[in-house]
Amino acid sequence: MPSLIDLRRRLRAVKSTEQITKAMKAISASKLRKAQDRMVGARPFAQLMQRVLGDLALQVDSTSHPLLSEPVSPSTPKLLVVVTADKGLCGGFNSTLIRKATSVIKETDSHVVMGLVGRRGRDYFVRRDADVCFEEVNIFNDLQYSHAQAMARIAIEQYSSGEVSGVSVIYNEFKSVMQQQVVVESLLPIPKTAVEDEDGAPDADYLFEPDASEIFDDLLPRYIETQFFRALLESAAAEHAARMTAMDSASRNAGEMIDSLTLHMNKVRQAAITRELIEVVSGADAL
Repeated sequence: MPSLIDLRRRLRAVKSTEQITKAMKAISASKLRKAQDRMVGARPFAQLMQRVLGDLALQVDSTSHPLLSEPVSPSTPKLLVVVTADKGLCGGFNSTLIRKATSVIKETDSHVVMGLVGRRGRDYFVRRDADVCFEEVNIFNDLQYSHAQAMARIAIEQYSSGEVSGVSVIYNEFKSVMQQQVVVESLLPIPKTAVEDEDGAPDADYLFEPDASEIFDDLLPRYIETQFFRALLESAAAEHAARMTAMDSASRNAGEMIDSLTLHMNKVRQAAITRELIEVVSGADAL
């Protein structure tokens, strides 16, 4: 049985841990509000652009722009961008996403090159000798649109030159504070999806002014940048939500452990006092 000194030492350690987890929960809650505001502001524009570009890709000639054309050879490597966190202590946020990325790599017929965003994913796949195209770490402390632009520029160059036959991004989408969903989204070639109006009929054809090629040169790279930026914002918000939930659970567990240790310590102390009283009484009777 642990001594009274050992129990007091362990109780102090658990109380210190509880203070840390409560502080981390408060910090994550504060960061979550800011990240959620940015994510909610960017989501409608990104979703609408995705719908419009998907419908546009269905109606125009695929040879009108390199980002709309299908890959020449399906055996060409594919680029998979994995967005994880730079830090841990956020429950299954990173591990769930890494397992999904590993499953996607195994199911892909061709070779996979990787774009790794976040220190956790980078460390995991680099240790396993993954073919890495680019890395981005420590960007979530000050996430900017320029980070998405840099990622999009690499992806567009790789696809336009024929070095990769497709570009996909995998990230945690923010659903609620308690729920994050792993999403695998194909960016290149532009997915072709028909947009229908309220009556269920396809939207009208598009008119291009001045011409389609000039509009595509500006619009399609901006679309890729927007989707990457949305993925980064969703991942940032989901990470703070996951960490807040994990720290709340850790704080509750620490509180339960403190109650249990306090009760056990009181029992040990009471038993020690009773034993000393018995010894005193027994000594008095002996005299």
